[in-house]
Amino acid sequence: MSTTGLEVFDKTLHTTHIWLDEINDKIGPDRAVAWKVLSVVLHTLRDRLPMQVAAHLGAQLPLMVRGIYYDQFEPEKLPSDMQSAEEFIHAVQDGLHNTRTVDSKDAIEAVFSVLSGHVSRGQIEKVRHALPKNLRALWPEEMLA
Repeated sequence: MSTTGLEVFDKTLHTTHIWLDEINDKIGPDRAVAWKVLSVVLHTLRDRLPMQVAAHLGAQLPLMVRGIYYDQFEPEKLPSDMQSAEEFIHAVQDGLHNTRTVDSKDAIEAVFSVLSGHVSRGQIEKVRHALPKNLRALWPEEMLA
């Protein structure tokens, strides 16, 4: 039986809950925090990618997740000049400042793991390759297996 009356909404809600549960497995049980972590890490990643790669990644996200991915999107600013893993970690930490304490590295690992598990390997490889080498270290190839 449909929860919302529309299969597309039911499917995206179900898929989003799976993603949030997987994030919760790594950062602790709190869906609101998991949603914030997903949003902040996706925004930080999106803003570092070239426009075409960012758009192709967005196309593979579940409808609800795609909504947060594109929230406050400014394509003319892509890609940001962030070059180091430390800058990426700091940007995530800044984005999580108004939530319970979550280690930024754990947040990044949780979201990258979810993306690796649910987005096509080919797309994830393109995303990783589009990142500067120092940033790629946050998304180790072992996570893709």
